[in-house]
Amino acid sequence: MENLLYQVALSLIEGVGPITARLLLSHFGDARSIFEARPRELAAFSGITETIARSICQGEALRLAERQLHWIERYHITPLFIKDPDYPERLRRIDQAPILLYYKGSCPFNNLRTVGIIGTRQPSTQGLIQVERLVEELAPYQPMIISGLAYGIDIAAHRAALQYQLPTIGVLGHGLQHLYPARHKKVAQAMLENGGLLTEYPFTTKADPRHFPMRNRIVAGLCDALIVVETARKGGSIITVEYANSFNRDVFAVPGRLHDKTSAGCNWLIKTHKAALLESASDIGYVMRWDAHNKPPAEQLQLFETLSEDEKLVVALLKEHENLAIDRLSIDSQLPAGTLATVLLEIECKGLIRTLPGKRYMLIR
Repeated sequence: MENLLYQVALSLIEGVGPITARLLLSHFGDARSIFEARPRELAAFSGITETIARSICQGEALRLAERQLHWIERYHITPLFIKDPDYPERLRRIDQAPILLYYKGSCPFNNLRTVGIIGTRQPSTQGLIQVERLVEELAPYQPMIISGLAYGIDIAAHRAALQYQLPTIGVLGHGLQHLYPARHKKVAQAMLENGGLLTEYPFTTKADPRHFPMRNRIVAGLCDALIVVETARKGGSIITVEYANSFNRDVFAVPGRLHDKTSAGCNWLIKTHKAALLESASDIGYVMRWDAHNKPPAEQLQLFETLSEDEKLVVALLKEHENLAIDRLSIDSQLPAGTLATVLLEIECKGLIRTLPGKRYMLIR
């Protein structure tokens, strides 16, 4: 509990975000050493002002952390520190990952396939039908379903996950003392039995509009694949997609009719290659290689023997990774941009690679 006190306190230092907190951990070794450091040592550290250094040494964050430990113990909350083995591994890999998470539930985060499902708070009947259909089709892959417990598409995704006995996590924009919206309490309680609720906010923190864009980065960071079902051109779903693309997650969007407001965002994401067009869950199984039957035909394998040296180089690089961005391919292959573009086009025409959103490429194996 003593180590946890310092870990919680590190997350509560005003003016210190997750990136700076991780740099401090890397420099001092552990959370306790940060609070035992001298003001001069702290002030010399990049990103720490004299005001923040004095605040750390005066122990205000430690006093706040003691209160959090009370709530953690009383309500059986699981704290997940960035260095803990149970901390979500997918999230740990991103720079903006919270230094500490508060979790209430029954399901481990790691060693599971994860799919985020997000969208408008005011969906059409067709949109709700699409969510249930997609979750039903995803059920054989046994993924964990991630969403934000909001009105509309979010809560439909959680309900469908419960219906098809898939674990589901709701990422909150407030502390675990509250539930917003309150009418989702029954669903949230059911989720605790197979999934749970997750937040970076201290126990008594109330819902605030400023929190939800930050919440969205956690949704994106937890996902292997992110699905958008109905969204306007602007809003929280688009923010989540931007995060997902920056984290190199696979993003899919369900297309809709041209003049429907709730389809405008999905159509725009597809048009601008920020998301792949999604017709059914089998598209996700194919792209994510979750489908055991996703194997290239024998004649495709013979094409490897007829590739040029540049084409073989690019294929070899793609063999080593699930997918690569064109910038990384350019660096690793050392091919001129024009040559690389031609090589990629030739390989794609031969049916050996697939283009993904965000100018990324994957090998069809």
